[in-house]
Amino acid sequence: MLRHRRRALALPVLSLLALFALPAMATAADGAGSFAESNSAIDTLWVMICAFLVFLMLGGLAALEIGLVRGKNAGSIVAKIVFNAALAAIAFWTIGFAVAFGGGGDGTGEILGTTGFFLSGFDDPLTAFPAMGASDASIYAKFLFQFAFAAVALGIAMGPLVERVKFTTYIVYGFLFCAVIYPLVAHWVYGGGFLQQWGMEDFAGSAAIHLMAGVAGLAGVLLLGARRGKYRDGHSRPLPGHSLPMFGIGVLILWFGWFGFNAGSTFGALGNRFAEVAVVTNMSVACGVLGAAALNWIYERNFDIAMIGNGAIAGAVSITAPSGYVEVWAAVPIGLIGGMLVVKGLRWIDARLDDPIGAIIAHGAVGLWGTIAVGIFALPRFAEGNGVGVKDGQEFIGGLVYSGSLRQVGVQLAGAAIVATFTFVASLAIFGAIKATIGMRVSATEEDDGLDISDHGMYGYPEVFIPPTELADPGMPGATSYQTAAAIASRH
Repeated sequence: MLRHRRRALALPVLSLLALFALPAMATAADGAGSFAESNSAIDTLWVMICAFLVFLMLGGLAALEIGLVRGKNAGSIVAKIVFNAALAAIAFWTIGFAVAFGGGGDGTGEILGTTGFFLSGFDDPLTAFPAMGASDASIYAKFLFQFAFAAVALGIAMGPLVERVKFTTYIVYGFLFCAVIYPLVAHWVYGGGFLQQWGMEDFAGSAAIHLMAGVAGLAGVLLLGARRGKYRDGHSRPLPGHSLPMFGIGVLILWFGWFGFNAGSTFGALGNRFAEVAVVTNMSVACGVLGAAALNWIYERNFDIAMIGNGAIAGAVSITAPSGYVEVWAAVPIGLIGGMLVVKGLRWIDARLDDPIGAIIAHGAVGLWGTIAVGIFALPRFAEGNGVGVKDGQEFIGGLVYSGSLRQVGVQLAGAAIVATFTFVASLAIFGAIKATIGMRVSATEEDDGLDISDHGMYGYPEVFIPPTELADPGMPGATSYQTAAAIASRH
């Protein structure tokens, strides 16, 4: 009886197994093509998720910058970041992506790409964009990921100019930055250009994103000048931001987004390499916090909130280039040094240049450190896996720790110098042209009133800046906040 019951149960189970096996058998009959499609779908999904994470970093930048500016300029940051994203989308689609990752019309592709303008005009994406050919993710996923990189880079570059720059400066410089400046640097460093061919290692952009953006901001600040009241009698005065909680939220969003920034630069989920890159990233950010907190304690005997947050940013920037080239242990010294460097750098620059966001140091100077750190800690096995690095014959030598040689450090320094010099000269020329024609800076009255009202005709915090008697009052036909804002704006 029991035997008959087992047979009765076995028949429907076997039938179900056979039913599920039929699609698999059909798939197997299709051969390797089906497996390739599956791999492509998996990698495409991974790159898309990481593109969304990187795009989310714009929200982190917005929160961080809003927190660090005064309340009368808080709303202007929202307009800046949203407009930056829009400009980056248009500029990168029309020109930037092709210049950064397209095949080279010069025969070698050393200087710039020339295929794929408007993301069209090509048959095989792997041929049209050879630098990204190692990944079989969809070209549209790759484009979206790289667009988000460009948008974040622009947001960083314009950060040091806040609270006194004209909105039109964002528009003109932002388009040229995303169409020409960043794409050229990206092509040289990780788009198949001459620096990559030299063996320069930059997995996700310590040089191509952060160093470049910090230097661009430096060029802008040199021509724009400091905020009114920042310096008196040769001494720096604090102009504190209005919301450290908002700043902290921005830091945490950026920390989260950085997993997409670095781990997404693997451009694939198969092989699980991305997980190690994510852990390396996390360790460096954590150690950046510790390094910044420790050094600030030595200087000030307190745990400064802004310095702790900047330590996290510095740890992330430090590991952006090394993340795909180093083991987890190396993230500890890289992050610690980055965190200490940002504290020392911010204290030094504040007496000389007015950068309300701290991007010149946190991204520019620390990005230089991250670029150098690859030359010290790069593991030969990872360099071989990435196919980039200095070689001795056919062997990748790795960083100083493994090779005992400064050759990789030398290439990193040379590449960083070229990136910084080009970016500074190009940015200085564009900002100089803007200053000489339409002007870079708002008037003194507009600056005193705040960019929210002078540039945008409304306040980010109307309840704070508009007298209560002029806000809507129950029982009285009072003016609305927008009517009051318009009246003030009419003065300009």
